[in-house]
Amino acid sequence: MSDLSALNAQLEALEQNLPSVVPKPNETDLPRFELVEKGCTGACEIVLPSESQELPKLLELSELPFGIPPACESVEHDLEQHLCHPEKLCLYDLDRVQRFLPRTIDTESLLQCDVSPAVTTLSVHRSQASSVQEVPLSAPGSSARTSTSLNRPHAPPGAEVRGQPGNCFFWPGGMDDDHVTSTGVSAVEGAEEVDFDTGLETVPPGFSCGMSFPAVEVPAAAAAKSESASDPFNLDLLAFDIDLGNQENASTTGEARPEHPQAMGDEDDEKEASLRSVLEMASGSSSVSGASASSRFSRMLSVAAGASSNDEWAVVVEQNDTVADFHQRIPKMAHEFPFELDTFQKQAVIRLEEKECVFVAAHTSAGKTVVAEYAIALAFKHMTKTIYTSPIKALSNQKFRDFRKTFTDVGLLTGDIQLNKEASCLIMTTEILRSMLYNGSDVVRDVEWVIFDEVHYINDAERGVVWEEVLIMLPEHTNVILLSATIPNTKEFAGWVGRTKRKKVHVISTYKRPVPLEHYLYTGNSAKTNKERFLIVNSKGGFENAGFLQATAAKKERSKPTDKFGPKGARNFANPSQDMNIYKSLVQSLEKSEQLPVVCFTFSKKRCDDNARNLRTLDLTTTLEKSHIHTFFKQSVDRLKPADRKLPQVTRLKDLLSRGLAVHHSGVLPILKEVVEMLFQEGLVKLLFATETFAMGVNMPARTVVFDDIQKFDGTQKRYLLPSEYIQMAGRAGRRGKDTTGTVIILAKQDVPDKGELMKMMLGKATMLQSRFRLTYTMILNLMRTADFRVEDMMKRSFGEFSHQSKAPAHRLAEQELRNQLESAPKLDCPVCSVDMGKLYSDWNNVCQMEKQMRAIVASNPNAAKALTPGRVIVVETASGLFCLAFVLDRSTVKGQRSLYALVLCDASEAASKTPAAAQPSAGFKTVSDFNDAGRAAGGQDLSGCPTVAEVAGVRALHTPATCVHCVMRVADTSIVSTTEQVVNVQAELILADHANRQLPRFAMNPPCRQAQVAAQQLLLLLEANPSGLPSFDPIADFHIRGLEHRQKFDAIALLRGSMAEYCCVTCPLFQQHYMVAQQSARVEDQLHRIEFMLSDESLELLPEYQQRIQVLHHLRYIDDDKSIKLKGKVAREMHNQEVLVTELLFQNKLTHLEPAEIVALLSCIVFQQRRCAEPTLTPVLKQGKKDILQVGHDIAVIECQCGMDVVPEESKEQLNFGLVEVVYEWARGMPFADITNITDVDEGTIVRCIQRLDETCKDVRNAARLYGDPLFFQKMEKASELIKRDIVFAASLYTQ
Repeated sequence: MSDLSALNAQLEALEQNLPSVVPKPNETDLPRFELVEKGCTGACEIVLPSESQELPKLLELSELPFGIPPACESVEHDLEQHLCHPEKLCLYDLDRVQRFLPRTIDTESLLQCDVSPAVTTLSVHRSQASSVQEVPLSAPGSSARTSTSLNRPHAPPGAEVRGQPGNCFFWPGGMDDDHVTSTGVSAVEGAEEVDFDTGLETVPPGFSCGMSFPAVEVPAAAAAKSESASDPFNLDLLAFDIDLGNQENASTTGEARPEHPQAMGDEDDEKEASLRSVLEMASGSSSVSGASASSRFSRMLSVAAGASSNDEWAVVVEQNDTVADFHQRIPKMAHEFPFELDTFQKQAVIRLEEKECVFVAAHTSAGKTVVAEYAIALAFKHMTKTIYTSPIKALSNQKFRDFRKTFTDVGLLTGDIQLNKEASCLIMTTEILRSMLYNGSDVVRDVEWVIFDEVHYINDAERGVVWEEVLIMLPEHTNVILLSATIPNTKEFAGWVGRTKRKKVHVISTYKRPVPLEHYLYTGNSAKTNKERFLIVNSKGGFENAGFLQATAAKKERSKPTDKFGPKGARNFANPSQDMNIYKSLVQSLEKSEQLPVVCFTFSKKRCDDNARNLRTLDLTTTLEKSHIHTFFKQSVDRLKPADRKLPQVTRLKDLLSRGLAVHHSGVLPILKEVVEMLFQEGLVKLLFATETFAMGVNMPARTVVFDDIQKFDGTQKRYLLPSEYIQMAGRAGRRGKDTTGTVIILAKQDVPDKGELMKMMLGKATMLQSRFRLTYTMILNLMRTADFRVEDMMKRSFGEFSHQSKAPAHRLAEQELRNQLESAPKLDCPVCSVDMGKLYSDWNNVCQMEKQMRAIVASNPNAAKALTPGRVIVVETASGLFCLAFVLDRSTVKGQRSLYALVLCDASEAASKTPAAAQPSAGFKTVSDFNDAGRAAGGQDLSGCPTVAEVAGVRALHTPATCVHCVMRVADTSIVSTTEQVVNVQAELILADHANRQLPRFAMNPPCRQAQVAAQQLLLLLEANPSGLPSFDPIADFHIRGLEHRQKFDAIALLRGSMAEYCCVTCPLFQQHYMVAQQSARVEDQLHRIEFMLSDESLELLPEYQQRIQVLHHLRYIDDDKSIKLKGKVAREMHNQEVLVTELLFQNKLTHLEPAEIVALLSCIVFQQRRCAEPTLTPVLKQGKKDILQVGHDIAVIECQCGMDVVPEESKEQLNFGLVEVVYEWARGMPFADITNITDVDEGTIVRCIQRLDETCKDVRNAARLYGDPLFFQKMEKASELIKRDIVFAASLYTQ
C-alpha cells in the first residue's frame, strides 16, 4: 500500500508541472516516462527524461539482479501449479491450512432421540359384535428395502403399482417359514432355542476377523434355574404367567389346579391354547394374510411330521357330480349369469366360494371364462383385487374390452399402457406380474385371486419359465385359478402348485365339447368336385375308416398313374392357380350349405397373403354388410395420420374386408388386426386366412375351420401338428347356441395324408405340461435381494424338480431309519482289522468297479466277440461275487444289450430252488443274477460276496459246488470274467432246445438231455484238473485292445491289488467275518449318504449351471465374494432382455457418445428376432457400434465358456440380429412409415412390434442411467423414447377406446 501511495504522489506532482492551458496534444506530444521496479518487493519509481538528455538504456535481462518481472499468468496455470506441485507451497502459510472450529458442548442434545416405531396396531375384528383389538406388528421399523413382510410400510405415491427395483419382494407363500420379520428371519425360526455359549456367530459377513467372546463359567444351580425360567415350551409358565387378554378367564388364573383327570385334560387344552396364542403373537398374523395363526401352526406341524402327501394337494373333482344342490349351497351368487351354468362351472363356483384354488381344464369355447368372471365378482364383493394374466399383450387388450362390458372397475397394465391402475380387476401379461412381484408392488397386498389363462402356454420354450416364477413367488394370501385346455397331467401340475403354495388345488376337468366336431377330408379342386368331403372322425370321436378309403379312392381316380399315395409320396402343395380353384370350390360349397364364416389356418404369413390375394374375384358380403364394414373401417383408420391411411397394407386389407375376406398374422399392423377381429366377431368376415396365433385365448368361434396343411415348420424341421396344436385350432369350429356341430376340413391338395398320422393327430393325447424352468441372470440377481430366499429354493420348487422333491418326506423317513440301523449295527472291535478294514473295503469296491468297466470294454472289442463261439469255456461272476465255470451255447441281443447263453456249473440246492417254471425269466432261462452262493462258514454265517485273502491279493479261485449240477442261463457281457483258451465240443442247439422244452409245465420234471450231461461232465473234469483257473486270453496282447487310458486302468487295478495285500487286516484269522461286519456298516453308510445327497441342494439338476452363472457374475463384478450385489448387478437387474450385454455396453461407454437415434437403432438388435431379412445399409457410426456390440457379446461368451457354461463364443453373434437397425434409425430421425416399408422386406406388423418392445428396452436403459448416475445419458434415452414413440407404431388399441 505504501508503494502505491508514493506512486500516486509522483503522478500528482507531474500533473502540477504541466502548463495550465495545454492544447489537445498529439500522440507524439505526450510526456515520456518509464516505470522502473526496484528490488524484489514490488516497489516502482517513475523516471522522467530531461530536455537535454534521453532516457537511459534499460539493462538487459541478464544484467538485472532478479530478471524482468513476470507477466500475469492465467488462472488455469496457477491452479495447475497449486494442485500438481505441492512441494512449492509455503510451509508457513497458516491461512490456508485446515482449521479447527471448537464445538460448543451441549449436554441436553444427548437426551433427544428419535421416536421408536410402534410395535402394535389396532385391528378391527368383524363378528356379531365388532370390536377393535390391539395386535402386535411383526415388522416394526421395517421398510420395503429391508423387509419381506406384508406389514411393512407402503411405498411412496407413484410406486405402489409397479413397485421399485430396490424393494424386497413379499415372502412367497408355501415356504417352510410361514411368516418373516422385518429382517426376513422367520418368526418360528427365531423362536428356536439358541445356544449362547457355542451358537453365536463371531465374524460378520465380509470381515476377515471378528469378536471373540471369553468363556464365562456359570454355576450349575444358576444354569438350571435360568434354563427352567427361559424354557419357551414350559406350559406352566405359558398357562399362568401370560395375559391372554381374556377378561372372563382372568379370575381363574391364580386358582389351584384340579386333581380330577378330566380337569387335568381341560387344563392341558388351556395350555395348548395358550401355546398357540403365544405362537400367534410370535408369528405376527394379520388380517391381510387370510389365515389364522392356529391354522398355519397346524399346517406346520403336519408338514414337520411328514403327514402331507402329494395326493392331498391335488383334489380331483368327479365329472359325474352334477351338483344338484348348487342353488341351496349358494343361494345368492356374487354374479348372476343369464344362462344356466354347466356342471364344471358349478363345481368351480362352489370351490371359489370356499376360497379354494381351482384348476379348470376344458376344451376351447367350453366356457372357462365364466370361472374367471365369478372370481372377479367375488373380489368386488370382498373389496379385494383380482389379477388376470394372459400370455400375450393382444389377449390382454381383448380381455380388457370384454370384462369392461360386465364390470365397471377394470384396469389394464402393459408395457406402454396403464389404464385405471387402481381398479379392483387388473389385466396384464404374466411378465408384468412377475416384475411387480420382484419389485414388491403394494397392489399384491390386496390381491385375493390371480387368474392364469392359457396355462398350457407354460410349454413354451422361451417364456414358459415366467409362469413357474410367478406361481412360486405369489404370497401366501393369494389364491390361484388356472385355466387351460385339456391336458393329460392336470393332477400332476395341480399337485405341484398345491405343494408349492401349501394349498389344496381342486382339479375340474371336462372332456365334453359344447358343440361336437366333425372332421372331413376334402379332395375336390373345382366346382364339379366340390362335394368330395369325406367324414373321417364323427361327432362322437370315432374314426371313420370308410370315409378315409373313399377319400383315397376319389383322389386316385383323378390322379395320373405315376402319382404316389400314402406316406411314401405324401405331399400337400399346389401352385397358386390350383390353390385358387380349391378355395373357390370349397367356399362356394360352404356358402351353399350355410357353413360360413370359416377360418383357414395356414402356417405361413406369405401363404396367407397369397391365398387372399388370389381370391380377388370372390365376394361374400351383401350391400348392407359392405356399408357396415366401410363405416367401421373408416372410423378405425381415421385415428391415423393421413399418410398412414394410404399404406399399401391398409388399402389392400380395405379391399379384402369389403368382400368379406381378411388375413390375420403377426405381419399385419396391430390396429388392422384388431379391426379384423372385431369384424369377425360381428360375423362380417366370412373367410379369414390366419396363422395359429389366432386360436389362442379369445373366444372367436367360427362355423367351419379349414386346415391348409397339417404340417408346419417348427424352426428345426417340418413335422405334423401335435394333437394339442390341432385340438386348439380345430376347437374354433362350432358356435355355442348357434350350431349343432362344428365342421373341421383338412385339404388334401395333392395326396391324402397318412392314416396313422391323421389318427395320431386327431385322436392322440394332448401334450403334457412340462417344466421349462431355466436360470437367467435377472432371476438370480432379483433373488439375491434377500439372503433368506435363495436361488436354490427357487430351483427346488420348480415344476421340473417336483417329482424329486415330492419324495422328500419318504427320504427323511428313510434317513432316520438308516441312522437307527447304523447305530444298532455291530461294531468292529478287532485291534488288527480296525486299523485299515475301512480302507480295504473302499479299495476292493473300486477294484470291482474298474474290473466291470474293463469287462465292458473287452466285450465291445470285435476280437473278443469272435472268440465267444459255441463250446468256448469262460468264467462268469455271479451276483454274490463267485467265479463259476461255463461254456458258451449261443450269442444274442436282448433290448439292445448283447448277451450269451451258457451252461454253468452250480450247486444242487441252488438249482433246485430255481427249477419251477414260474421262477424262470421270460425267455425260459435263468440269469446269472438269480444265483446266490449257498456256501456257509463253519459257524453258519453267510459269507457270500466276501472276498478271501487270496482274492484280495489277486488270486481268484474257481467256485467248486458241493453237489454239482448244471443250469442254462443268460449271461451279460459284463459278467464274463475271462475267456479261456479251452474249447469243448458240444451240441449247443440240442441243449438249448431241450432246455426250452423243459420250461413247459408238462415237461418240467424231465431230466436234461444226454448232450447236456456230457458237456457238464467235461466242465467238471476241467474244474477238478484246474481249481485255480484255466489259461485265459490277455485282453491287450491277444485281443489287441489299444488305448493309453485302457492300459492305465489295467495298471491301476494291479496297483490297488498290490497295495491291499499289504494291509494289516488281511493277516487277521477272522478276516472274512470281520469284513462282513465292516461291509454291513459301510453299506448302510453308503445308503445314508445317497439319501442325504437326495435331500441336499447338490441333487438339484440346475445347481451346476447356477454355480457357473455365479462365477460369471463374480468375474464381471456384478457381485462380490459375499454374493452382495454391486452397482453393475443393480443395473443389470433393471433389464429384461440381454441384461449382461446391455450392462456391459453401458459400463464400457459404448453407447454414451452416440446420438439418441443411433443408440435406439443399435439396441434393436436385442429385440428383433426374425432371421431372414434384407441386409441393412448402415452409416459408419452404426457400423462401428455394431462391431462394438458383437465384440462385447463375444467377450461375455468367452467368460461364460471359461466358467464352464455350455456356450460357444463363435455362436454368440447369432443371438443378435441387426436387420432393423436402419429401419429404426430412419424412424427415429422422422421418416414416414410409408417410406420405412420401402427400405426393408420385413412385414409392417413385425416392424411395429419390434419398435414397441424397443421402447420398453429404452425405459430399462433410462432407469439404469439414473441408477448409476449419468444424467446426460438419461436425457438421451428419454429423447430416444420420444423419437420412436409416434404415429402408427404407437396408435392406441381399439380395445381400450
